[in-house]
Amino acid sequence: MSFPAAARGFVVFFLSVQVVQGQHGWGVTCSSTEICAVKGSTVEISCRYTYPFRWRGGVNTVEKTFWFAKQKDGEPVDLRTDSEYAGRVETLCENNICTLRIRNLRESDSAQYRFSIKTNQAAYIESPRVTLSVTDLQVKVSRAYLAQAELRCQTRCPGPDHTSYVWYNNGEKLWTGMSSSHFVNFSSADSYSCALNGNENHRSPSVCLLPGGLQTSSLFWPYNSCISTPSPPDAPKLPSVSVSPSAEIEEGSSVTLTCSTNANPAANYTWYKDETSYSLPLKEEPQLVLSSIHSSDSGVYFCTAKNKLGRRTSKKLFIDVKRRRRRL
Repeated sequence: MSFPAAARGFVVFFLSVQVVQGQHGWGVTCSSTEICAVKGSTVEISCRYTYPFRWRGGVNTVEKTFWFAKQKDGEPVDLRTDSEYAGRVETLCENNICTLRIRNLRESDSAQYRFSIKTNQAAYIESPRVTLSVTDLQVKVSRAYLAQAELRCQTRCPGPDHTSYVWYNNGEKLWTGMSSSHFVNFSSADSYSCALNGNENHRSPSVCLLPGGLQTSSLFWPYNSCISTPSPPDAPKLPSVSVSPSAEIEEGSSVTLTCSTNANPAANYTWYKDETSYSLPLKEEPQLVLSSIHSSDSGVYFCTAKNKLGRRTSKKLFIDVKRRRRRL
């Protein structure tokens, strides 16, 4: 399954040798700058490029085209050589249009991707960043009364057209249809999960429906029954912190920090910067978004997770914001 995205205009800039958009025939445009896809699916990103036949007094020919999401020692790493994408990435270039296809998407694939071409005249050009967000499916109970409930299979991504959904009851296929909602009747403890048709190996976590109530199961398919007793109260475990994108961070980009832990009842999260800032929280949410980041945002970030049974502080996360490379 691919997720074609509508074009969002010409948002293009160039690095190195130093060509300017619209001058001398140089140009790159991509089909989208933001793409959202479901875990386990396949995504495609396409860019079209133009370049001058002659450059600096000589014939100008393309020697290499590649996609990258991170850099090593200041050089972009071709996705085809990145072990994290081994066996899942393929590229196709034809008529100055290059398409990147990533199969079996993982949540760790959420990153900013760029396309680059290099010519024999030591010139190279990079596309704008294309932000890919990979998310999982979830079952939400929108209405529940006694032994009836309306279930909705949803994700943070806008649903593609003509998507069909597969519903499961206690691990067995129950129903397939175009609607993301499904009404169920139950008389005993039953678990429900969903998947996109054609992507059944990546089902949502289950929701356990109990007569008179509901709970979310911590088990993933396959399994046969609900958890019949609620989890015992527990203080937060050591919170984990992550940063997206994981590649080198440049001024002007957007960075998201995420704090998570296991706790019962659910923990409340607070973000801080530097160890002396406990009295000055940055945000009281699981995610801290640093939009249009600046070099002054460099520093040590950490979060706390707290419920009525205790409070834990995460390990420190150092953010190093690089100055944007100069365009000549």
